[in-house]
Amino acid sequence: MKRTLLAVSVATAMICSASVVSSAGSLAEVAPSRATLAKWIALYHRPTSVPVPANNPMTAEKTALGMELFFDPRLSGSGAISCASCHNPGLDWQDGLAKGIGHRGSQLGRHTPTIIDTAWAEPLFWDGRADTLEDQAKGPLQAPAEMNMPHADVVKKVKSIAGYREQFASVFPGHEIDIDGVAMAIATYERTIVSAKAPFDRWIEGDDDAISPSAKRGFAVFNDKANCASCHSGWRFSDNGFHDIGLTGDDIGRAKVIPGVPVLDHAFKTPSLRNIDGRAPYMHDGSMASLEDVVEHYDHGFVQRASLSPEIKTLHLSLQDKKDLVAFLHTLTSNDGGVVVPALPH
Repeated sequence: MKRTLLAVSVATAMICSASVVSSAGSLAEVAPSRATLAKWIALYHRPTSVPVPANNPMTAEKTALGMELFFDPRLSGSGAISCASCHNPGLDWQDGLAKGIGHRGSQLGRHTPTIIDTAWAEPLFWDGRADTLEDQAKGPLQAPAEMNMPHADVVKKVKSIAGYREQFASVFPGHEIDIDGVAMAIATYERTIVSAKAPFDRWIEGDDDAISPSAKRGFAVFNDKANCASCHSGWRFSDNGFHDIGLTGDDIGRAKVIPGVPVLDHAFKTPSLRNIDGRAPYMHDGSMASLEDVVEHYDHGFVQRASLSPEIKTLHLSLQDKKDLVAFLHTLTSNDGGVVVPALPH
């Protein structure tokens, strides 16, 4: 009799479970509730203003000047490369290549990082060697492998162009044209390159239909099981820190800037994940072609060594976890609109 009652109870439970699944979709399609995710949602709200240094205030005139300098190939040794050659607005402010192309077509050693939202991203470069956007703007101009124009020659070229002389006199009254002014203008323009609201932003603001159930589950995986948020934190999805994530290769990254600190061996800047699905290939060396490849790397594909970040460990993600995680990453892409290339002064 007891066995019969038990069998009936089990059968009833199975019928009830089947009823729930049929009404709500398969269990794999059920997304966590907003209440369940609330503690994480609170960590990702966008800021309401752009940080601007006191010694380089933002003005419309300075921004316009910086934009012209950013797109001007005359500020390179070959006369053929501008900042925008590598940071192309049509390619999410990257170049779409595994590794950048520099002076006279030479291949650079690292993947070109995006400059989206860099107003919040200091220090700059994969190895953090530039403390500010102003410092960063100076670097590629004179780097022999990149734009290959010494700072003195940059200043000479800018002074030779009447339109620039007029603009500098207006933007920096009472100051001679110098490399600091050039860098301040370019940095000011770069601070205006800010991602727009993405579906993810609309979702955390209350639009529950802005992202899919799969993406909502992926957000939970991102913050919990996959532990992505330990480094990709905050609204930009970056802690602005440096980590060895177990990639192969001889590039020691941050350790070249700050030698003698073992944990910085092979450590590179945590990139923002904003507009990430349009920024392939991935990693500092451009070695991964897709977001799926990146997820596989973090799941189990990393190199074990002493400097490996303690956050990097085998995850044992299921196939569904991986699909959901990639679905979530796609929700971080915004429609930022087009950029009209400026007419350059003569």
